[in-house]
Amino acid sequence: MIPPGATIGILGGGQLGRMTAMAAARLGYRCHIFAPEAAAPAAEVAAFHSRADYDDTSALEAFAANVDVVTLEFENVPASTLEFLARKKPVRPSVGVLAITQDRLDEKKHLVANGLDVAAFRPVDAPKDLESGWLELAQQAVLKTRRFGYDGKGQWMLGPSSNLVAVASELGGRAAILEARIDFEREISVIVARAPNGKVVAFPPVENLHQSHILKRTLAPAPLSTELAGRARLAAITIARSLDLEGLLAVEMFVESGDRLLINELAPRPHNSGHWTIEGCNLSQFEAHVRAICDLPLTSPELLFERVVMENLLGDECRSWAQIMEEPNAFLHLYGKRDVRADRKMGHVTRVVPKEEIGGPR
Repeated sequence: MIPPGATIGILGGGQLGRMTAMAAARLGYRCHIFAPEAAAPAAEVAAFHSRADYDDTSALEAFAANVDVVTLEFENVPASTLEFLARKKPVRPSVGVLAITQDRLDEKKHLVANGLDVAAFRPVDAPKDLESGWLELAQQAVLKTRRFGYDGKGQWMLGPSSNLVAVASELGGRAAILEARIDFEREISVIVARAPNGKVVAFPPVENLHQSHILKRTLAPAPLSTELAGRARLAAITIARSLDLEGLLAVEMFVESGDRLLINELAPRPHNSGHWTIEGCNLSQFEAHVRAICDLPLTSPELLFERVVMENLLGDECRSWAQIMEEPNAFLHLYGKRDVRADRKMGHVTRVVPKEEIGGPR
């Protein structure tokens, strides 16, 4: 157990690190942000900030000496960085978890090996693999780079009329995975936390709605039957245990007709679809993350309201902060980013509906 008063090292300086640092401070921890950016939103609310590249071993050495445990706020940290730090301090989640979740093909293989359902997939290591896989998947597929990519980046939607030569040229020789396109009824996600002592808890499943491949709204709870919601939580817990997770994991899933669940992707960190938990649950995803990496008691998350809606504020939408602050039952979060750009996540607003108001206007 790493008690309050210790220092948590966070790799990455974005809004996820910012909200993690705020949750940690409430529990009596200090945070040390390690990120290459000069204007890192997380650094504004942390006790320490090391601005350096992830391969700067001198900076990493000093960082490790100043922290008691290391975690991350995005999963694309180089494996060599985590291996270096793991020789000096506990790194949670582990290098092994990152090795699986940083590679979409390895991730899919791990899920299948542990009895989870996923969309049909084919590895793509050369242009001939792209064509053969496209034909095997009935010319309806999604091509994704195996590593990196988020919010729709590094992805190509393929159909019968797709120009595979042009797509292969854009791919540029990067290793990729081809997945069958799923005609799903809804996309959901479950946040799960697991501590080194083996204690694991799962948040209620939520429904996610996207706009131009970017998460726009999260609805809690997801409109699922009790049985299906239970299966979704069980799937997330099963995955966390299979990975020997220490920390937080977001499990994105598709719900097909007939209530079949397909696991889409994993993210071993706080997740955009979990922001609603700050006001909507007795335990936020960020506090759960802190508790898990420090091996503190994990309490079971419980929904505090009948309905919670989290909406991302993209680009200029953040300029509506004054109107949002006038709304009853609305909670505004701005991330302190200096440059407003189209589709950039500048903040979010969480709107809650108390139980006595159900049945009124939606």
